[in-house]
Amino acid sequence: MGKLAVRALRAVLVVVLTGTVFVQALMVWALVGGNDPEDGSLPLTPLRVIAVLGIGTAQVALVCVWRLVTMVRRGTVFSHAAFRYVDVIIGAIVAAALVWFAATAINAPGQREDPGVTLIMAGVGVAVLGVALIVLVLRMLLAQAVARDVEAAQMQAELGEVI
Repeated sequence: MGKLAVRALRAVLVVVLTGTVFVQALMVWALVGGNDPEDGSLPLTPLRVIAVLGIGTAQVALVCVWRLVTMVRRGTVFSHAAFRYVDVIIGAIVAAALVWFAATAINAPGQREDPGVTLIMAGVGVAVLGVALIVLVLRMLLAQAVARDVEAAQMQAELGEVI
């Protein structure tokens, strides 16, 4: 991975992380201020809590991606240490899907006349779980690469002893 690509990715990560922290702070401020509508037509407090938690899952994934990019730059990504970050990313994606399903459940009573919205929201949650499965497959590929790297190192050591 080239220096330009690493710098560009890190710049994007910083911008997204800064933006999510800002939005999260606004959500917490709104929670503390209690600015829900007087008529109670929208359950804003639970939705704001869900938004804060959902943004938190994205932030966790962003930090792990930053760490993996650092490992790529150093040439240490094909090691057992990378699994920790990939596992946390998978967990964050699953948590995001669960948070989304909670938002769908809270929104569902208001969609009785148009249940298609709830079905679409549920479909989005399933798609997010699909992303977690894709990352799990990528984790398996990383495991194979690490195993091959270890095997190659052992063969090289054996060859060194023979020579």
